[in-house]
Amino acid sequence: MIENVFSGSDVSEFRIWMGWADRYVILTHMGPDGDAIGSSLALCHYLKSKGKEAVVLVPDSAPDFLSWLPGASDIKVFADDPDASEALVYKADVLCCLDFNVVGRIGKVAASFLYSKAKKFLLDHHPYPGANYDVTLSHPEASSTSELVFHFICALGDFSLINTEIAQCIYTGIMTDTGALSYNSNNSNLFNVVASLLEKGVDKDSIYRRVYNNYSESRLRLQGFVLCDKMEVFPEMSTALITLTDKELQRFNYKKGDTEGFVNMPLQINGVLLSAFFREDKELGIIKLSFRSVGNVPCNRFSSDFFNGGGHQNAAGGEFRGTLSEAVKRFKKGLQEWSRSNEDCIKQLFVK
Repeated sequence: MIENVFSGSDVSEFRIWMGWADRYVILTHMGPDGDAIGSSLALCHYLKSKGKEAVVLVPDSAPDFLSWLPGASDIKVFADDPDASEALVYKADVLCCLDFNVVGRIGKVAASFLYSKAKKFLLDHHPYPGANYDVTLSHPEASSTSELVFHFICALGDFSLINTEIAQCIYTGIMTDTGALSYNSNNSNLFNVVASLLEKGVDKDSIYRRVYNNYSESRLRLQGFVLCDKMEVFPEMSTALITLTDKELQRFNYKKGDTEGFVNMPLQINGVLLSAFFREDKELGIIKLSFRSVGNVPCNRFSSDFFNGGGHQNAAGGEFRGTLSEAVKRFKKGLQEWSRSNEDCIKQLFVK
């Protein structure tokens, strides 16, 4: 028995919009991952099944390993055609914001979003949502935004419209945001959702292979380089750090998505409870930050305290404007500040 996280009143205003709104644009965050793309495509397919015009618009392109998803070839990329993308936003009746909490996460799409007169709807699982939305459905306790899309469709009374294509998109989002149900997934209701998706025709083994066993030789060699030469472990702090420069990435013919999952690898080391991955992005002029942790270690607090980032207790991220060496220096200084703060803090944050 699936327990829906939404009530009829939660979706009542969206239901009213569907009575008159015909054009929907679904937005998600920069550097879209499996959950961003999976949830957006699932909602897009659902809206089309209701006779609506719907399109997914992303700030920049998604990784190649998600290109097989139903409808992925129809995704519009703002960076490819800003003028046409802005026109889509301005013509929309409803803007559906998925898998991000604040407008800054959609990059250059933000300007047209803020000026648009469309109704704005947020469906997300990140904490602390912004105030730029007419309707906000935020559930940080959920495994993923894709899981919330499933509950949202059900709350609208349309479980029967979840076909195999929609189910594939939803499952991909759930799988990628939980490390194939290995973290942030200790909830029996989630497994009831997964069971329903399997009944809808999802082949979870095939999806796993398409996402995780679909890398290039260069990516595997990059992974070996990272583990051998670029991973630094701080045993006294139960912490590990991986860094990659743009030059190192280009040496291994880097393609978007090649570093997916690298931040999780140090957590396989006995005693490592917090892992960080810093990647230089020359194109954007920033350092991309990813944090992962296990148990009660709140990596989102570390990300927030020292990098103005955020996220979930065991999965967080952020950006740093400066050099990679400066980011590493701040990271190490942050670890020392945590260790000096007080003994109770260390017991809470680094419990072995």
